[in-house]
Amino acid sequence: MLGWTMSVLVKICGINSLDAADAALRARADYAGLVFHSGSPRNLQPAQARSLADRMRGRIRLVALVADASDGHIEAAMNACKPDYLQLHGSESPDRAAQLRARFNVPVIKAIPVADASDFAAVPAYEQLADMLMFDAKAPANAARPGGHGAAFDWQLLRGRSFSRPWILAGGLNAGNLARAIQSSGARIVDASSGVESAPGAKDPAKIAAFVAAARSAHLTEEARA
Repeated sequence: MLGWTMSVLVKICGINSLDAADAALRARADYAGLVFHSGSPRNLQPAQARSLADRMRGRIRLVALVADASDGHIEAAMNACKPDYLQLHGSESPDRAAQLRARFNVPVIKAIPVADASDFAAVPAYEQLADMLMFDAKAPANAARPGGHGAAFDWQLLRGRSFSRPWILAGGLNAGNLARAIQSSGARIVDASSGVESAPGAKDPAKIAAFVAAARSAHLTEEARA
């Protein structure tokens, strides 16, 4: 009996250069995240986002990431990159998430920050309306942005939990710890941003390739062990 019925999917977030876009495509990542948040070193202006999205469209699923953004800011992001998903990475309420999903007619990924088991109490309200969930490490106090800090949470908090929506594991993942993270959490989709960078906001093509390869080999290892 196989331990997995499908490959582990990979999202590379914070794509902000043609080199990074090409690296994600060469590695055959499944999702590419474009960040629209002024507090992030990966923040994109609309013209830059449009160029990157046009380069990747049709070869990878595009995700526009915003955090507690205004309707106008989100509209500009949507017009720039015409994404396949809208990722809400702030403190957006369930009602706000539902409103944005309806207004922009695009599937929503809702990020839920996790520090301990009590943080999963927020999940049921979002499960009813989000198309996918993301579990990311809770940002440090007074952080300028909600994600992309390279911090991890205890992956075993996810062990044995089931959700009605597909979910993504994020936070502090890199090629070196990915197999352990997958085995500890049971994640079928993983996300990396700072873990595939040489410096904040500077994507490293070699690290992108290594991360995707680690995800694929973690799947194969798990399948072989079953």
